[in-house]
Amino acid sequence: MSDTNELSRLVRPKALPAGDLEIEASEEERGALAKRFGITAIHSLSARAGFGEKDGAVLVDGTFDAKVEQPCAVTRDPLTYDISESFSLRFVPEGRMGEYEEDAEFELTEEDLDEIEYEGDAFDLGEAIAQELGLAIDPYREGPGADAAREEAGIESDEERKPSGPLAEALRGLKKD
Repeated sequence: MSDTNELSRLVRPKALPAGDLEIEASEEERGALAKRFGITAIHSLSARAGFGEKDGAVLVDGTFDAKVEQPCAVTRDPLTYDISESFSLRFVPEGRMGEYEEDAEFELTEEDLDEIEYEGDAFDLGEAIAQELGLAIDPYREGPGADAAREEAGIESDEERKPSGPLAEALRGLKKD
């Protein structure tokens, strides 16, 4: 991870915080993250993280809370909502992650899923939290007027749509017997 991240918070494994670390994104950082994620705004973003160590890795358990604004996927009207998520990350020094052959089949354990390799004497917890937020943002979020807009435009939802075509007709013919 580079030092040009929008929400950079470097943590040194040799000097981990004794208690929880609290992170509050500035207005500038939130604006840059909103641009990165293609949404209108991030009105607030805060996180709390606790640290532990295991087998040379730094374990980070925490939560983040954000208020984001983006256009409704159907009406394009502004839509603001809260996101609250927990995360568990494992930071490992460069070269400590498993080596796998290209196209080789292998099974990931639960610990492997959120393992992040870092180089140097620090890892960027802020960037990891930004990535967690990016995963939590729903790009197809719909506002309260979405159903009415679909109805007005004559668009059926997938749930309301009746199957059509030659196979659907053949299936209906079989069910009548």
